[in-house]
Amino acid sequence: MLEVGNQVPDFCLPNQDEEEICFRDIKGRWIVLYFYPKDNTPGCTTQACDFTAAEPEFVDMGAMILGVSPDSPKKHRSFIEKKELGITLLADEEKELCNTFGVWQLKKFMGKEYMGVVRSTFIISPEGKVAAVWTKVRVKEHANIVKAKLEELQA
Repeated sequence: MLEVGNQVPDFCLPNQDEEEICFRDIKGRWIVLYFYPKDNTPGCTTQACDFTAAEPEFVDMGAMILGVSPDSPKKHRSFIEKKELGITLLADEEKELCNTFGVWQLKKFMGKEYMGVVRSTFIISPEGKVAAVWTKVRVKEHANIVKAKLEELQA
């Protein structure tokens, strides 16, 4: 898993509108990059809605929020429309970015093992380095915790 201080490698992924978003084009500002397992599931919906509600405050701090899951751009578009989300979602169908950040891991649920996304959030500095990391995120209050950490990093 990428750790605080690591340089974020360049990446390009399609968003919900199938527009390619490349790190080289957004580098130079604060980025909240959060990984989540699946669109339209309870925890992921709560997290996306919380980040959407907090987005204006993140924008005021010069930060952009990007959610990443293995879902397709079409599924992301449906999720955004259904839940009236205001954030950008990136489709990592090949799990390349998930693997780069180390969030695609073996998980256990009800005695079964499978590969999946470990809910994780990274704050990336304008210099392109990981400035903060949360793994195995608990959704409740997470957006506010991330916002507080970003304020601390910018102080």
